[in-house]
Amino acid sequence: MLTKEEYKRYDRHIRLNEVGVVGQEKLKAATVLVIGAGGLGCPVLQYLAAAGIGHLIIVDHDVVSISNLQRQVLFSTNDVGKSKAEVIKDRLFALNPHCKITTVLSRFDKENALKLVAKVDVVVDGTDNFSSRYLINDACVIEDKPLVSASIQRFDGQLSVFNYQEGPTYRCIFPNPPSAEEAPNCNEIGVVGAMVGIMGTMQATEVIKIITGVGKVLSGELLLISGMDMSFQKLKFKKNQKVANISTLGEYNFDFCEIPNQEVEIDFKTVEELLSSDKSVTLIDVREEYEREIDDIGGINIPLAELEERINEIPSSEKIIFYCQSGKRSLKAIELYQSLNKRDVKLYSLKGGMELI
Repeated sequence: MLTKEEYKRYDRHIRLNEVGVVGQEKLKAATVLVIGAGGLGCPVLQYLAAAGIGHLIIVDHDVVSISNLQRQVLFSTNDVGKSKAEVIKDRLFALNPHCKITTVLSRFDKENALKLVAKVDVVVDGTDNFSSRYLINDACVIEDKPLVSASIQRFDGQLSVFNYQEGPTYRCIFPNPPSAEEAPNCNEIGVVGAMVGIMGTMQATEVIKIITGVGKVLSGELLLISGMDMSFQKLKFKKNQKVANISTLGEYNFDFCEIPNQEVEIDFKTVEELLSSDKSVTLIDVREEYEREIDDIGGINIPLAELEERINEIPSSEKIIFYCQSGKRSLKAIELYQSLNKRDVKLYSLKGGMELI
């Protein structure tokens, strides 16, 4: 049942013949799991809370960095360093105190995936890596939950709804993750902030349609949007029983920007100590030149894309520390250096990059 205040708050929904009081009560009774509180998660959560979703569960272990602010519009400069999920929880409660907000400040992984997915009505994928996308898909298939998924790269976006009423899954259109060569370069792909907002609000729209039973859900179709010319295209795809039937979670190590050995990551304090006490250390900045002009901590500047052809410029040091903006390219630099140079040398990556300094 809606309260008098809720009748006033959701008046514009209730006036819609397709939604009405019954539809609004369905929204109030629903629980939605949003995995990722970043670029996509911000608009999704904002509009779902405003729409009157009864319970939102936010899964995100990350903190706000200054580079997030270009597209993650629920955060402010004062939020840098704070938990994304907790900041958003406060923003959403201020927007709509009728919406229950639960935060899970950990990674969405094999240990918690099925437990989290089982308790909700709809799952929203707001992540940005292949490991999470396949894991989320498989968990939704096992627990029979609809999945609203979107992705962004540069000026382009993709949107679809998977596993809706036994419809096609993410694996039906993308059976296997791309190879390291086919995946987007780890050189932190740029993205237009407004496009993230467009795709996130469209995800929220699909969630509302699924819960209320209004309209035609984007199942079995992949919507492609180009912000460069504002063109829209739909690709139809069918369920593939060979890949759709998932009964157990598998392995999901598809993060090409990371390497398994996290012992190579060191914090800035350790970097300073090594540089001041050990003359055999070489510092390498693998960012682009324009990034270095903003700030740097010294060292040789060799962008990741040029590392292979310029590897001879790196001195024969006993220790090499790579750094970048977020810590992803520096991990990739270690992997590349190891493949090209068999010399016994200790390699390190600045954890979190310049964003945590």
